[in-house]
Amino acid sequence: MIRILKQAMVVARRDFMAVVATPTFLLFLFAPLLMLGLGLLSGTGAAYVATTSNDNAARIVAIAPPPLGAELSQADAAVRQIFRDYEAPPPFLVVTPEADVAAQAEALFKNDKYEVTAVMSGKLDSPQIAHRQVSDRHARYLAMLAEEVSRARASGIALDKKQVKPQFVKRKADAPRAGTKQASGFGAVIVIFMLTLMLASQAVGMLAEEKSNKVIEILAAALPLEAVFLGKLIGMFGVAVLFVAFWATLAGLLVALAPAGMMLNGFAPAIGLPMFMILCGAYFSMAFMLLGAVFLGFGAQAATMREIQMMSLPITIFQMAMLGLSSAAAGTPGSTIALVAEIFPFSSPFAMAARAATESAIWPHVLALAWQALWVAITIWVSVRLFRIGVLKSGGGFRNVLSVMRGAKA
Repeated sequence: MIRILKQAMVVARRDFMAVVATPTFLLFLFAPLLMLGLGLLSGTGAAYVATTSNDNAARIVAIAPPPLGAELSQADAAVRQIFRDYEAPPPFLVVTPEADVAAQAEALFKNDKYEVTAVMSGKLDSPQIAHRQVSDRHARYLAMLAEEVSRARASGIALDKKQVKPQFVKRKADAPRAGTKQASGFGAVIVIFMLTLMLASQAVGMLAEEKSNKVIEILAAALPLEAVFLGKLIGMFGVAVLFVAFWATLAGLLVALAPAGMMLNGFAPAIGLPMFMILCGAYFSMAFMLLGAVFLGFGAQAATMREIQMMSLPITIFQMAMLGLSSAAAGTPGSTIALVAEIFPFSSPFAMAARAATESAIWPHVLALAWQALWVAITIWVSVRLFRIGVLKSGGGFRNVLSVMRGAKA
C-alpha cells in the first residue's frame, strides 16, 4: 500500500506540474475575476442605461399656480428622501395652468421632450390625476403630495420650516437572525458546489488528452493502475487547493483592507467564522474527492472527447439535483429534507456546510466527515475498477464493463 501511495505521488506531481507550469493556468486562475469583471461591467451598463433613461425621459407633472406649485415641490423634496435611488419616482415638474387645463394635460402626454407618466391638476382637495396605464404608482405619488400639502396647511406648519429636529442614533449590530444564518449557509452551498464542479471536471479533460496521445498507456505499463488513478486524483486536488488558496488569500486581503465589518456584514455563521471556514474546506475536499473519482472512473470508459462530454452530462445533471437538495436543506434547517440531504453521500458535504451556518454543535460534523470519508473510500474503490477496465480495454466504452461482468459470472 505504501508503495502504491509513493507511486501515486509521482503521478500526482507530474499532473500537478503539467497543469500549473503552463501559461494557460493563469487564465484558468483568473477566470473568476474575468467573469466577475464582465458581470460588473454589464450590470453597471444596464444600471446606467436604466438611470439615464429614467432621468432624461420620465417625468411626473403638476399643473398648479406658483404658490401651490412651490408647496408641492417642497412636499416632493421632503417625501422623496425616504426612497432609494432605484425606487424613487421620476423627477417632479410644476407648470402654470393655461385656459384649457384638460387640453394642456393631454399635450403634456404627447410632448416629444419628456415621457410624462402622470399629470395632476384641479383643486387641492379634489385633484384630477391622469396617468398612463402602467404608471398608477406615479399617480398615487402625486395624490400623496397633495395630501401632504393639505395636511401642512391644516396644521399651519410650512413644509420648508424644520419645526422637528430628529436625532438619529445608530444602534450596535444585532445578534445574527435565522434568516441571516440561512443566507450564509446557502452561500456556502453555492460556492462549494461551483468550485467542486469547475475544478473536478478538469480531471476528465486531462484524461481524454492522455488517452488520445497514448500517454495513459505508457503510465499503465510503468505503474499499477491504482497508483495512476490515485495520482491523477491527488494531482487535480492539489490544483484545486492552489486555486482555492489563491482566491481565499485575495478575499482575506479585501476583508483586511475594507472598513471594519463592511465586507462581512450579514455573514454570521452560528458555529463561528474560523470553524466555519475550516469545515467548509473539509467539506469541499470530500465533495471534490467524490466527484473527481466519479469523473475519472466514468471518463476512462470513453474513447473520444465527444463520448466524455456525453458521459459528463448525466453526472452534471445529478450534481445539479444534489445542489437543489442541499439548497432546500439550507432553507429549512432541521426538517426531514435537510436530514436526507445530510445523510445522502453526494449531497452531504453541501448540506453539512449549510448546517454549520445555522447550528453551533460540533459533533454532527465529526460524524458527517467520518461518514463522507467512508463513501469517498467506497467511491474510489469502485472508480478504480472502472478506470482499470477503461484503460486496459480502451475504445470499447461501457461495453467493456459489461463484457468483464459477463466474464466474471462465467
